[in-house]
Amino acid sequence: MIKIHLSKILGERRMSQRKLAEIGNLRTSTVHMIFNEKAQRIDFDVLNRLCKALDVQPGDLFEYIPDSEDDEA
Repeated sequence: MIKIHLSKILGERRMSQRKLAEIGNLRTSTVHMIFNEKAQRIDFDVLNRLCKALDVQPGDLFEYIPDSEDDEA
């Protein structure tokens, strides 16, 4: 499973989703889907804009958490 840390990062910076969308020149719906971990895929262009707007590395935004054997069943 991939855990998205966008909500944590925005909370720490007291930045709204709308502000991130403005800074990153992204659609608010795109930011909303990523923020709520509902996105099924993220284009490299979007990832690039997020990293640039937040001054972070991709690894700061995402964390890989191995699936447990119970989840695979």
